[in-house]
Amino acid sequence: MSVASQPAVARPVSLRLAYGAIRLLDAVPVALPALLLRLGVALAFWRSGNVKIASWGSTLQLFANEYNVPVLPPPLAATLATAVELTTPILLLLGLATRLGAVVMLGMTLVIQIFVYPENYPDHLLWAGPLLYLMLRGPGAISIDYLIRRRLGPPAQS
Repeated sequence: MSVASQPAVARPVSLRLAYGAIRLLDAVPVALPALLLRLGVALAFWRSGNVKIASWGSTLQLFANEYNVPVLPPPLAATLATAVELTTPILLLLGLATRLGAVVMLGMTLVIQIFVYPENYPDHLLWAGPLLYLMLRGPGAISIDYLIRRRLGPPAQS
């Protein structure tokens, strides 16, 4: 007996409701959650950058006395960290050079995790997850990157 000729089995209402809900969720364009991921992680970094520039003296003291960033002198590390926190969120917000911005932010997250606040891994995982997604999958259709890529066409195959 083929599958097509088998009689339809009535599924329980709860299973039909679950399948219906899954179909609705599957219909949500991936661009929407990608936009929310971009906005969420951008906000976290943007707020941190604004705190740094609001009290630059305190920021320099933190980098000199508490943060153990290797190799870089504290004033340079503070300047670079602040620059990353104030520029890459704008890139993510616009969806412009999103993968590059995500890589830079992920690198900074790893430095913070390894050298500065290793005990704050739950927060760093909350940043790293969206950043990894954006790095691997891009910003989605609600972005300047998408418009540029659409305009330029697919990359040439070698």
